[in-house]
Amino acid sequence: MKNSNPKYIAISNSILITFISLASIGILLYTEPTYGIWVIIPIIILQFFLIFWIFYYSLRKFIYEKIRIIYKNIHNFKVNKEHFSQKLYSDNELFEKVNEEVLKWAVDKKMEIETLKKLEQFRREFLGNVSHELKTPITNIQGYVLTLLEGGIYDNEINKKYLDRAEKNITRMIEIVNDLEEISKLETGELKLHHSKFDIVQLTKEVIEILEFKKNEANVEISFAQPYSQIFIVADRENIKKVLTNLIENSIKYSKPLTGKTKISFLDMDEYILTEITDNGIGIEEINIPRLFERFYRVDKARTRQTGGSGLGLAIVKHIIEAHYQTINVRSTIGIGSTFAFTLKKGM
Repeated sequence: MKNSNPKYIAISNSILITFISLASIGILLYTEPTYGIWVIIPIIILQFFLIFWIFYYSLRKFIYEKIRIIYKNIHNFKVNKEHFSQKLYSDNELFEKVNEEVLKWAVDKKMEIETLKKLEQFRREFLGNVSHELKTPITNIQGYVLTLLEGGIYDNEINKKYLDRAEKNITRMIEIVNDLEEISKLETGELKLHHSKFDIVQLTKEVIEILEFKKNEANVEISFAQPYSQIFIVADRENIKKVLTNLIENSIKYSKPLTGKTKISFLDMDEYILTEITDNGIGIEEINIPRLFERFYRVDKARTRQTGGSGLGLAIVKHIIEAHYQTINVRSTIGIGSTFAFTLKKGM
């Protein structure tokens, strides 16, 4: 097998040239001793340049062939193993091309690493949030049950009260698990949407009726921006009902105490219907808006936990709207209120 290592090629060729040169010098000195040093010096110089050129050529050829292999691997990796072009490049062109490819590959890998770091941070935050959200009701339930087991079950003043509190914490845990399952299905595409044409005004009225008790308890007034007749859209009715329920319920939770107002409006945008839900509540700081739809992200953690909820409502809303290939956005001013707006395809 022929050895392509430039070291062996250069050494073998150098030995061969040296042997030939020394033999030639010996023959010349033997046949023509009068030539002396004037013959030997040019031959030695020629020998040096020949050895240098052979070594340079061998090394460059070796590097060129290896770089071609590296370039092919990088190029094939970049185009996801698509057919590699058989175009041949000159030495300089190939080195420049490889340099460009390696630099681009390095930039892409750096971005990929940064993305993985962000995902890892998100994963840690998410697991921490899930752990915290489940730990709180579990701890509460444990406390209530232990109190009952230690004799509280026979005390009529606390037994029913503690059982009611334990039941509320169990309900909260079920809500968290159900919401996590729903988000997972939305993200993986397992939850199939069933589109139909329906009246969103009528659906909104149904949601308001469902939330009537919470509305009255918080003394919040819910109204339409104007009298609407029928406005038809094409979407998944049950999932849009969840969107409206989450947004209107949030407007009730964060409205001003005793003077809360929620206004619902529908705007015709040619092919789409824009739905806006506006409250006169505490508002949201601008710094919090970009993260508002993240799972478990809370603007006011203390107040949010007091008002209940899994902390996943807005994340579910965002996923449902995006599953319809539409968008949702927020406008808010501290002390004035917030407006959540989303679009849906109009029913023609």
